[in-house]
Amino acid sequence: MLFRFFRLIFFIRWEVTFLCAGYKIRGMITTAGGINMRLANIVVAAWALASLAAIGAAQGAGIHYHGVASFTKRVPHLRSSYAYVVDQQNGLTLYAKKPEVRTPIASITKLMTAMVVLDAHLRLGKKITIAAVDKDRVKNTVSRLRIGTRLSRQELLQLALMSSENRAAAALAHSYPAGYAAFIAAMNRKARQLSMTHTHFVDPTGLHSANQSTAEDLAKMVKAAYRYPLIRRITTTRHYTVETKRAALPYRNTNILVRNHRWKIGLSKTGFINEAGHCLVMQARIAHRPIIIVLLDSVGKYSRIGDANRIKHWIEHNEPAFTAALRRRIAANNS
Repeated sequence: MLFRFFRLIFFIRWEVTFLCAGYKIRGMITTAGGINMRLANIVVAAWALASLAAIGAAQGAGIHYHGVASFTKRVPHLRSSYAYVVDQQNGLTLYAKKPEVRTPIASITKLMTAMVVLDAHLRLGKKITIAAVDKDRVKNTVSRLRIGTRLSRQELLQLALMSSENRAAAALAHSYPAGYAAFIAAMNRKARQLSMTHTHFVDPTGLHSANQSTAEDLAKMVKAAYRYPLIRRITTTRHYTVETKRAALPYRNTNILVRNHRWKIGLSKTGFINEAGHCLVMQARIAHRPIIIVLLDSVGKYSRIGDANRIKHWIEHNEPAFTAALRRRIAANNS
């Protein structure tokens, strides 16, 4: 049997060689052992071997196929360097790719910025003036919020979370009653309270590459941020317009999936700087389950969106496996 298996590999390679050379093979292929096999069967066998190779490569890249993923169909190959997918309700890890590796997190930072603001119970209607100190001097990014623009604290939260407005996030930190340094300290204190042991913040925007965390830590942050109704509402708003003295400024959500009717998103935040790559964190309802998705350092502007869609499709088509895994976990805990 083993001999025939290796003979099969040989003739799959032989077939591919002829196809690459421009020959067209039809009908039946007869192996040297006299075994007739349809071309379709050979293609299926080749696909199976390729799938096994892909799984092996993925495991080498740090994807954890233990637990749920180990017996599901077609585990997705993501283009994000780091990923973590967990069932929000029961903490069951569905997918993990280098979840413990620290990396810059860009504007995902702003979720922590928002939580610190809301934890301080500051007046959301208070007007705050955009000042020169709020300008980005790290990456020199541009902003439509001119120096002297006055917006309410809630409007600044809206722009910082929904459109990742850096001056809005900076203004929230600089207007903190105890001062900017105390705001950053509060961000790190909140991280420790959430057991985000591999996370550190140095600014409220995420423009600084020293703002670092892990995919696993960020799942904890998303779960915590989901407890804030205002954060849920703002991060899933499709568009918003602020009125300034000069003009009305329309803004759109940086996550295009909030405008996709196939998604039921409860919380969302994107991020990007060169050091962090394209990042996306979400809470979404998939296959009737509350799922937290963390995607970091994705290659290409839309790869994180593709990864999110691949995860959604994978979960929807493996729901029985997840249910079985959860039952085993409950049984183990009760034994």
